[in-house]
Amino acid sequence: MTTSTLTIDLDALADNWRALDAASGPGVETAAVVKADGYGLDAGRVAQTLAHAGARKFFVAAAEEGAAVRQALGPGPEICVFSGHMGGDTDMIHDLQLTPMLNSIDQMLRHVEALPGHDFGVQLDTGMNRLGMEAAEWAALREIALGQNIKLIMSHLACADEPDHPMNAQQLRAFREMTAGCDVPRSLSATGGILLGPDYHFDVTRPGIGMYGGLPFEQARPVAYLSLPVIQIRDVEPGETVGYGNAWTAQRPSRIATVAAGYADGLHRALAPKTYVYAGDIACPVVGRISMDLITVDVTGLEEDPQQLELLNAQQGVDVLADNAGTIGYEILTSLGARYRRRYVSS
Repeated sequence: MTTSTLTIDLDALADNWRALDAASGPGVETAAVVKADGYGLDAGRVAQTLAHAGARKFFVAAAEEGAAVRQALGPGPEICVFSGHMGGDTDMIHDLQLTPMLNSIDQMLRHVEALPGHDFGVQLDTGMNRLGMEAAEWAALREIALGQNIKLIMSHLACADEPDHPMNAQQLRAFREMTAGCDVPRSLSATGGILLGPDYHFDVTRPGIGMYGGLPFEQARPVAYLSLPVIQIRDVEPGETVGYGNAWTAQRPSRIATVAAGYADGLHRALAPKTYVYAGDIACPVVGRISMDLITVDVTGLEEDPQQLELLNAQQGVDVLADNAGTIGYEILTSLGARYRRRYVSS
């Protein structure tokens, strides 16, 4: 088999959610963010696993993503849409019982005119300047919104992965001021905010990356494992080069394995200079450039030629790859390509 295998540990996913649920504290509802197709791992499978673990509220980026999650979960669980009520979303929001997080005056007007009586939430901008109503907008709409079927008021932290960043306290203060006196559930924290402590938890937390094994949740169990089959192994003499652009030159007699994966599978070319793949516990360096479908690896130090090598495993998670590529774990996860054979495991 020349297809690489992406293994998703559903038990680890559920355990990570439970740990973040416990960290959210008593009396706080722990939701689950399953946008971007469940961070690239299949929103349907992810949502079903988390619902079984106890999650009853889910967040997606767009109404179309909400449709996939509703199909997987059926009626009952609440599905909230970060992008709010966009033009053309009305039928989907109504038919699938989605809860849009309204971000502007225009969205509020669209929603109450098109779907009077339909549940909604409001997203406030507390300083990130990305989505949500600013203080003046919210002040103008607040009494109208509170007189409707509002289910949640939320905002989003810009620097929660940096616990000492002053922006965290600034946004917390702004959120408290904008929501003072509102008898509506409130939500401010995703994974990083949960780890900042109880002051940031309010009524609902929204873990995302931490459930999938990523930082800043350092205690997370790995969720994604990636195994790459070896297509061919060759001997290379000192002075010979490997790959495009003669990017790597052998300094000794070397054994080079070519494995089936590349940047078409979401493995960025920038990974090459720093990244290792693993044969069991033994790290083998990637050499030469990562190409569209192939990666070359120095396996000289192995006693036996491997049949497969692991890129994501317990020793090397998504955040290690992210550091090597100069990006973040979110991008590594959501970039994993469709060509992988996917294998879902649970006890």
